[in-house]
Amino acid sequence: MYLEITLIAYLIDKIFGEFSFIKHPVVLMGDYIKWFENRFYKNNIINGIFLAISLIILVWLVVFVITFFSSNIFILGIIASTGIASHSLHKSVKEIIEHPHKIKYLVSRDTKDLSPSDINKAAIETYSENLSDGVIAPLFYLSFFGLSGLFIYKAINTLDSMVGYRNEKYEKFGKFSAKLDDIANLIPAKITAVLISTLMFSNRGFANIFKYGNLHDSPNAGYPISAMAGVCDVSLGGATSYFGKIKQKPCFGCGKNTITKDDIQKALSFQIRLDIAIVIIISMCAML
Repeated sequence: MYLEITLIAYLIDKIFGEFSFIKHPVVLMGDYIKWFENRFYKNNIINGIFLAISLIILVWLVVFVITFFSSNIFILGIIASTGIASHSLHKSVKEIIEHPHKIKYLVSRDTKDLSPSDINKAAIETYSENLSDGVIAPLFYLSFFGLSGLFIYKAINTLDSMVGYRNEKYEKFGKFSAKLDDIANLIPAKITAVLISTLMFSNRGFANIFKYGNLHDSPNAGYPISAMAGVCDVSLGGATSYFGKIKQKPCFGCGKNTITKDDIQKALSFQIRLDIAIVIIISMCAML
């Protein structure tokens, strides 16, 4: 049953994308995180643990109520589609080709003084990393653990994106959330990297996974980024400005340093191959 729901959810997301007439579940999770932080923030790990556990329990209860009252796979597929970001990710990265200034909506780095090459690099990096967070990981948890697995993963991912920063405010408060996200993405990130290299028939992608995948500060982000760097024959990573400070990130890949819009197009060309592969793999597994 989980696989049928996963296939329906993926197809709905590909066709319709986000439903603008409802409040997105991630936004609701974000609202809860802000509410908790405003009321119970303290610069310690314990309060951060309470935040994460309380959100996970709340999400599980909501999903339990939904599945208690409905077992219709199409209804559940529609609900599950809100946890998959394949359509919106591809669309938002593609927009950077014609509207480079929109990169500021996709990345956390400073974007004011980015060169065209740096903008293109940032677009490919965020596309690669979010293929794992926004597509493969949700599909993975939905396929194996159903609706509760999907939305608990989304809760963990949202926690990390809002409080999982290594700065003075969140170093302790967000530490538990950040570690949960690292653990939740260990398998999906590597699956994503292998899919990128396999579906794009790229030996360089595989070579990059082993050579550069574990160099990122995150135990996961480096794998899909390295694979995509190999596919596009570019060098990603490097010195990057965050909040006015330069961070010396490692380089992922040994390709060209000047990155063009054509390289974004090449990265995005992976999407149609991924769509076909996901439909075939899930359909075949569902028939077993």
